[in-house]
Amino acid sequence: MNVQLYGYVRVSTRDQNEERQVIAMRDFGVPTEGILVEKMSGKNFDRPIYQNLVSKMKPGDVLVIKSLDRLGRNYDAVIEEWKHLTKSLDVAVVVLDMPLLDTRKKDHNLTATFISDVVLQVLSYVAETEREFCRQRQAEGIAVAKANGVKFGKQPLERPTILPELREKWQRGEITSREGGKLLGISHTTFLAWIKDE
Repeated sequence: MNVQLYGYVRVSTRDQNEERQVIAMRDFGVPTEGILVEKMSGKNFDRPIYQNLVSKMKPGDVLVIKSLDRLGRNYDAVIEEWKHLTKSLDVAVVVLDMPLLDTRKKDHNLTATFISDVVLQVLSYVAETEREFCRQRQAEGIAVAKANGVKFGKQPLERPTILPELREKWQRGEITSREGGKLLGISHTTFLAWIKDE
């Protein structure tokens, strides 16, 4: 069986340099024609180059990535994709920065796959815990800020001194709410809300 070695390189923006990842692929032995570079966010797997690569991989082929976050940023989605690659497609995955994440089967030994699955689950737990800590720290920060008098949300616009005069003109039918709003640089609904408050 002719096993193909592919390297997937991803950077989030066009300004970021992918050279470090490409060099790591070459050092590992991925042929130049097997290295695919994608400049796109890793928030999901709707990436054309990645999807094209996965569609042409055959059982036994090897996908090499520099680090797990190059595959994706959402660990739950990464685990699902990992299962799809290693179980459904029977493709091996190698993460260069994390040698434990290497599912190449040696003599049909499933230990490598098992270890990879365990490591992925641990990473997913750590990522979810970190997200929870972030939410908790954010909530605590907001509570402290509110206690110190910090106001959140859109600050109300200051009512212009000309408002009472425009209100009277509106009441007399000399201007419409749209015209009043335009004169003040606000929407007609805000104009109506303001004059009702007067």
